[in-house]
Amino acid sequence: MNLILASSSPRRQELLKQVHIPFTIRKPDVDESQITITDPAEKVKQLALRKGRQVPIQNNNEVILAADTIVAFENNIFEKPKSKLDAYQMLQKLSGNTHEVYTGVMLRSTNKELLFTECTTVHFWTLTDEEIDAYLATNDAYDKAGGYGIQSVGAMFVKGINGDYYNVVGLPLSTVVRQLRDFGISH
Repeated sequence: MNLILASSSPRRQELLKQVHIPFTIRKPDVDESQITITDPAEKVKQLALRKGRQVPIQNNNEVILAADTIVAFENNIFEKPKSKLDAYQMLQKLSGNTHEVYTGVMLRSTNKELLFTECTTVHFWTLTDEEIDAYLATNDAYDKAGGYGIQSVGAMFVKGINGDYYNVVGLPLSTVVRQLRDFGISH
């Protein structure tokens, strides 16, 4: 079986390489603004579903893997920041608080489909304006849900987590690996 990653996320690519699962990329063309659901768990599920179904299966030996990750604070969804001010405001709200990171995952073959959501709780230290400004100057925030990357410079904001670390990076890796076995893919 061949894995097709329906994503151009460099983090998801790195995670799959980390566990030695070969894959090919086929980027889905999905207008994410069409999903107006406000429940974070349901929204990532629907986004993963749309991405996974948008990428065609070209033969019986292919398995599609699609995913979407968002950050939620007090049930408000924080996607990728649209500007420096947007990123700053997100980080200011997350400062000293606990938030959730949701990833929706879809696996699909010609005869099987699986859709699930993983949630990890993240606790942030209280951040100073100087810390936030210094972080935003690194340009690390802008392509990440919630405006930070736990796997990079944003790690200094994280006091602790409950759940799967890799889910916060963008893919609940151990769960995905186990589910892929049911589709005939292993490392």
